[in-house]
Amino acid sequence: MTMGPTPFAQALPGISPGIYDAPDFHAIADIAYREAGLVLSEGKAMLVYSRLAALVRTSGCATFGSYVLRIREDAHERGKAIGALTTQHTFFFREAQQFDHLRDTLRPQLIARAEQGRPVRLWSAGCSTGEEAWSLAMTLLGPDRVAGERIARHDIRILASDIAAPALATAQAARYRATDLKSVPDDLARSWATIDGDNARIAPELCAIVRFRALNLLAPWPMAGRFDAIFCRNVMIYFDTPTRERLLSRFAEILTPGGTLYIGHSERMTGAPIAQFTQIAPMIYRAATAA
Repeated sequence: MTMGPTPFAQALPGISPGIYDAPDFHAIADIAYREAGLVLSEGKAMLVYSRLAALVRTSGCATFGSYVLRIREDAHERGKAIGALTTQHTFFFREAQQFDHLRDTLRPQLIARAEQGRPVRLWSAGCSTGEEAWSLAMTLLGPDRVAGERIARHDIRILASDIAAPALATAQAARYRATDLKSVPDDLARSWATIDGDNARIAPELCAIVRFRALNLLAPWPMAGRFDAIFCRNVMIYFDTPTRERLLSRFAEILTPGGTLYIGHSERMTGAPIAQFTQIAPMIYRAATAA
């Protein structure tokens, strides 16, 4: 008796099972979860195909099955695949109320600390193509260019990390379309961006205080010091509950006592981390102070 197409094959019209099939998808999903905590349900099968097809071709592999063998053995290629599977959708001043909180509540404290000669450290964890990190830097330096240049000479640094190398390359270039800056407050845009026709360039003073680094949030972290604030938004929605709770606990440990954590609107604080944070506003938490 001739068997009909499997439900998986029916969900992927036009794709030969010899090129990409259910075992390939499940193997990739397993690698993505173990490496980066990404949860890929079978409903994401077409997304996985579309995100990885170009890498399969450029790697010289004829099938996804061959590519699975490649990424199991080749850490560099595995990193490229994981990066391609992450969603890189962001924009300047996303969730504007969080930047209002940073400006009105946290910034005065951080500036005072910097002027006392103490270090100020912020982290954009999952920075994608950089818009969040530049938004942080603009907010911290403020709308007055002269005053902002003076602030930038203090010991202030923003770490911006992501797992996807292409996204980091865009972020480090510090160049965007002029239309990308439409959500930047006018006074900040005037001070910290140069518009040339259809293109925009981030000011060098911002580039001097932001450091972009490749980092897997599930791997060991190389940072020795603590952070005054962490922005990790719309990253944990791709994790399951145990992975999310472990990450939140690690954030609590690396924040300064009383440090601030900003998360995404679809993300929730659950489990053990509830005791490590106090919610001070929607999507904004303060790390517990030392006992």
